[in-house]
This record gives sequence, C-alpha cells and structure tokens, in this order.
Amino acid sequence: MTTHAQRERLLLADLLEHSGPDAPTLCEGWTARDLAAHVVVRERRGDAAAGLIVPQLADRLERVRGEYARRPYEELIRLIRTGPPRLSPFALKQLDEASNTVEFYVHTEDLRRAQPDWTPRGIDPVFADALWSRLERAARVLGRRSPVGLVLRRPDGQTVVAHRGSPVVTVTGEPSELTLFAFGRQAAADVLAEGEKSAVAEAYSARLGV
Repeated sequence: MTTHAQRERLLLADLLEHSGPDAPTLCEGWTARDLAAHVVVRERRGDAAAGLIVPQLADRLERVRGEYARRPYEELIRLIRTGPPRLSPFALKQLDEASNTVEFYVHTEDLRRAQPDWTPRGIDPVFADALWSRLERAARVLGRRSPVGLVLRRPDGQTVVAHRGSPVVTVTGEPSELTLFAFGRQAAADVLAEGEKSAVAEAYSARLGV
C-alpha cells in the first residue's frame, strides 16, 4: 500500500523533472535545483541536515547543500524518487510517513505555486485529515514566533491554537492551506484571516514554521 509520504515523494520528483532546474520556488533565493538538493541532503546526509535545527551547524548544511546542488539535476531527482538509503532512519516506513508527508507536500507546493500558470490541486479527504492530524500536533511549534494570538480553523469548525496571545487572528481554510500558512507560506495559502487589521498583517509577516 502506497503511503502519503511515498505518493508525495513521487509527485515532487515528477514536478521537479517537469519544471526543470531553473524553475522558481516559493523558497526565497532557491530554484528547483536548490530545492532538490535540500531534499536529498535532508534524507541522505544526517551529519549536515542537523543544521536545520542546530544554528551552529547551519553553515555546514548550506555548504553541503551547495555541493549537492552542483550535481547533475537528473541525479538529484533520481535520489529523491528512489528514497533514502537502506540504513537511513527515513528508510523506516513509519518514520518516513511521520517525517516526510508534510515535508514533501509543502515542497511540492513551493514549486507548483511559484509558477505563473499553477492551478489548485485537489486534496482527497483522507489526505486532508492526515495533514490536519499532523498540524494539530505541530501547531504550537510552527506558531511559536507569531507576534499575535493565532488560531487555525477548518471549515467544519475544528480548531487548533498555534499561539496564545492577544489580539487573536483566526485563520480559516482547508487543512492543506492551513499547513502552508503555518509553515511560513502565508502569502501563497488560500485562507481567510480574521481579526484586527494590524494583527492580521502581523500574522502574515510572521516567521512561522520550523
């Protein structure tokens, strides 16, 4: 049975191949090639990927990512499509599903939504619930730098508090769009933000995400 992470992995690889190495992304300063290198390093170079969470190692991470970005683009896509090496923790299906479902979804949208002719993607209810479940668990971490109170709400009324504070901004949208918002892609997310005008502006400019 194909997992959400496996499906999103293949979608990302296909989109990278179709878009080409110089395609823009929503990640500031990154082309599709840079994004592909990031994904490969995160999965295959744990010694460097630690820089994603340890500031002191960020320079090393960027150096290694740059080395991978200089590899043939086709090789990067192949490494993404085939997945992590057997001894990698990400090779465990449970960890892959837990760690990569959202990672690959967000990066696929980073590439899709940076293109001038992009169109909305249909999200099936099962995947929407999977994204919501992960968002519920991670919301406090993702919203920790919000300067205002931040509540994320599905159209059916389910809510999660991403940050406690006042004034409060309530952001309503589908789980897929709320995920993008919470991961710092506020401008690209199809959501409705309600609250004081200045507070909404602060929520949109906040450095949300990991």
